[in-house]
Amino acid sequence: MSENKVPSLLNAYLLLHFIVFIWGFTAILGKLIAIPPVEMVFYRTLFASIGLYVLLKWRKIPIKIPKNQLWIILGTGSLIAIHWILFFLAARISNVSICLAGMATASLWTSFIDPIVNKRKVKFYEPIVAIVSVIGIAVVFQSTIDAALGFIVSIISAFFSAVFTVINGKLVAKQNHFTITYYEMVGASATILLFFPVYSHWFTEDGLSLAFTTNDFIYLLILSLVCTVYAYSIAVQLMHRLTAFTINLTINLEPVYGITMAVFLFGSEEKMDGNFYWGTVIIVLSVIMYPLLRRYFDGKNIQRDIVR
Repeated sequence: MSENKVPSLLNAYLLLHFIVFIWGFTAILGKLIAIPPVEMVFYRTLFASIGLYVLLKWRKIPIKIPKNQLWIILGTGSLIAIHWILFFLAARISNVSICLAGMATASLWTSFIDPIVNKRKVKFYEPIVAIVSVIGIAVVFQSTIDAALGFIVSIISAFFSAVFTVINGKLVAKQNHFTITYYEMVGASATILLFFPVYSHWFTEDGLSLAFTTNDFIYLLILSLVCTVYAYSIAVQLMHRLTAFTINLTINLEPVYGITMAVFLFGSEEKMDGNFYWGTVIIVLSVIMYPLLRRYFDGKNIQRDIVR
């Protein structure tokens, strides 16, 4: 689908849900890939940066940006690297469902971080949404006490996601979406590359695990090119047909799709008790409440980055 060919409204909605479905599949891919999370994210960001470079050249989108903005974007890439490493680590030490339940708190973190970064007053409804989300987290914890570490790591990952989301909200007004994402992927892969000596010495027993199987390579390509480059480019194109509010509200269904797929693919390994699902429903409801209330009371679309 080219940028000049705008899909019908129905096709746009179907494509949007397909993209969210793809993003919900990322945690499952992280579970299937055998190499450790740090090495996995290095390959993901490296392959994605190569794919985005080809995309920029193909579409003749300018790559050069001012140096002062370049360092900010590269630094944001470092935050994305931390977010993804923790995201896949959470899926490994617990399971995909718990990982995605924790990631659903990203909007909760954003509601706290955005007023601080943008120096605005806290909206009256933001604490209400936060309370609902915390209730959901508490309910989930009742059922996942044995997997609490994975849930905590996922929530910390969601925090970093919220931080770079707010930063991207400022960057996107100055540069092309694809150019920003390209340099963020370069910054993420470079950060991990610089971290490798410390990581291999202090955090591993046998050093780096950069060797991958054929299956790993295929999964890494899907993760990098399909879940990142392809899904992102389609999401940007859909902005020509759908409002940012519609896109962002649908993105909030990512945990629902991901958890459903995980239960289907991994069976009993992903099945949790009733408290987990009730807690997840409450968290997702709080996530959906936030943009709806903001839309109603502020009367404007919600801007949010689309990096997965």
